[in-house]
Amino acid sequence: MHCLGRDLVSAFRGARIRLVRRGAAGAAGHRTSQGRRVSGLGRSSQGRGKSSAPLPIAGAWWNRVEVSPGIALLREPYVAEVLRCNVWWIAGKHFDLVVDTGLGMTPLWPHLNIAPGREAVVVLTHTHADHTGGWHEFGQRWVHRDEAHYVDPATAGPDIVSLWSADLDPAENAHMQQAGYFMPECFVMAVPHDGFELDRLPHRPAAPTRLLGEGDVIDLGDRAFEVLHLPGHSPGSIGLYDARAGLLLSGDAVYDGPLLDELAGSDIDAYVETMRRLARMTVDTVLPGHGEAFGQERLHSIAIDYLRRREPQRGGPGT
Repeated sequence: MHCLGRDLVSAFRGARIRLVRRGAAGAAGHRTSQGRRVSGLGRSSQGRGKSSAPLPIAGAWWNRVEVSPGIALLREPYVAEVLRCNVWWIAGKHFDLVVDTGLGMTPLWPHLNIAPGREAVVVLTHTHADHTGGWHEFGQRWVHRDEAHYVDPATAGPDIVSLWSADLDPAENAHMQQAGYFMPECFVMAVPHDGFELDRLPHRPAAPTRLLGEGDVIDLGDRAFEVLHLPGHSPGSIGLYDARAGLLLSGDAVYDGPLLDELAGSDIDAYVETMRRLARMTVDTVLPGHGEAFGQERLHSIAIDYLRRREPQRGGPGT
């Protein structure tokens, strides 16, 4: 194992944002039957079951932690853990790479500390709402071709999403609870400013500037990431793999928590193939879309556990 991997996992764990735990880290997303993007939250539904108690106004909305030289983690600590996305910033020689963008309740860009005039590229690991909120803030926007239509204004259109769990699709709400996630009444514990409307969070689509696919290379000049298509959680889920450093940015394809594979757009058969692939991978460090970093042993354990659970249901080797 490279020293980089050990140091990175150690730094990540030492920098955990310490909040009252409300549930395991995870992600969610769904689309309407017409394909419009409502993604993991829900369209407002007349306020059913919503509390009248006001939420406090947050201090700093974003938390940024330098986990190693040239790599930073940004999180929204007031977002309930089930939707608290990891945003990764990676410095490069030619440009900076930002992986995922959070909910978009406040601007992400000012907290990236990118020098004026410096180019930055955002890559979405997939297009669920907890990952796409700041997508429109970037000039260079890259996403897998299978999910590009969910963030392109030509096909997605604007949507208003709700931060109330009562507005989540009932089937997906049940799936997430059955998986073991705590589903709070509201997906945030504070608001960024007075007057913020919890049932009117806008989704701001912006046209992708590059469509990614399996085997594409993102070359930062001093390090390069190969695009791995890892479908299952969603059709266009991807990972970014730096083989030289043994580093995998995995999005929601794999994280250390109950995996969600029964959302609209999920595909268990595809997820089985993804887990077979991950179970064979050589890595030092996995930087996931939610939760804490982990190493190869844990990656293989998560993948094997998933296969033991799902393969027998699909007529696979476990039968």
